Amino acid sequence: MLLTLPCCRDKIPDTEKIRKLMNMKRLYALRGATGAENTADSIRSNVSEMCLTLFQKNNLSPEDIVSIQFTMTSDLTAMNPAAALRRGQNEFDVSNIALFTSQEAQIDNSPEKMIRVLVTCYLPEKSELHHVYINGGEKLRPDFASKK
Repeated sequence: MLLTLPCCRDKIPDTEKIRKLMNMKRLYALRGATGAENTADSIRSNVSEMCLTLFQKNNLSPEDIVSIQFTMTSDLTAMNPAAALRRGQNEFDVSNIALFTSQEAQIDNSPEKMIRVLVTCYLPEKSELHHVYINGGEKLRPDFASKK
């Protein structure tokens, strides 16, 4: 929708009307982490559990998600977490979602065998966000892990 201001001839977007049309959703970032062993089965299983829990707790549908970014520690080499999510479950269609994986920065004393996720998504304004830290990921953010 466009508004014409009396002081100028240019039309500018009416952001308030656009937001109402979008059912008052805004962009959010959801986070999570899981530990895994360096096997394809472990990575597939733990990534699927982490992501499905994140999607369910936040009432996400595939249309709400803009992208999913993973990082993984250098000791996990058996499978890419993006591929693990695509192949590890069939409950949530991620075929049209941009997925990306990069290696976690190597920091002294950081936990090993860890996969982190950042889900960029649209949710209703003022939503209560539910981050998911499981299977050893709790030690990264005990403040989020303690929320059930």
